Amino acid sequence: MRILVVEDEVKTADYLRKGLSESGYMVDVARNGHDGQHLIEEFEFDLIILDVMLPGLDGWQLLKLIRRRHQTPVLFLTARDEVEYRVKGLELGADDYLIKPFSFVELLARVRTLLRRGPPRESEHFQVADLHMDVLRRRVVRKEERLTLTNKEFALLHLLLEREGEVLSRTYIASQVWQMNFDSDTNVVEVAVRRLRAKVDDPYDTKLIHTVRGMGYVLEVPS
Repeated sequence: MRILVVEDEVKTADYLRKGLSESGYMVDVARNGHDGQHLIEEFEFDLIILDVMLPGLDGWQLLKLIRRRHQTPVLFLTARDEVEYRVKGLELGADDYLIKPFSFVELLARVRTLLRRGPPRESEHFQVADLHMDVLRRRVVRKEERLTLTNKEFALLHLLLEREGEVLSRTYIASQVWQMNFDSDTNVVEVAVRRLRAKVDDPYDTKLIHTVRGMGYVLEVPS
């Protein structure tokens, strides 16, 4: 089991890393919201322990980003004990809320409970025509040929496969893959789709990624 701790207090972060590691978990630590975002985008975690008051992105903002793409259990760990803060955290999608100072025994019990509960299982495999994606192994194959994709290309293809047959706007794709809104004159989505097509479609007769003029992109088998 792999746990991410997003905590800017050095002593608390080191304490959690040591205690959770000794309890048998793999532990990564981020000391601000932006580093936390980077790790969440790059790796899969079974649980995230999240402080509220963080440099860069705060805990509320980071939780919103997490919930756009993941159902990973999130435990808020914070000194803010006001009821409205706890309610806000739970309404934004946190699974549990623990106040500092805390007992490590209690935190460990909550961690184990959340890990037993786990997130709803998402699809691990996608198959469209002769294109296959294994999400957990991060493996993409077409016509028995392994495709080498960057992290963003993989995320983009994953999104298109999840929403097979649906036309996705450039703005929606940008918000899901890059977790932010791009100005209308930014062509980052077009560039990413072009690069993905070069690997997924160009070498093959059947094209799967299609442009819908004025609307966006869709992945489907042509009729």
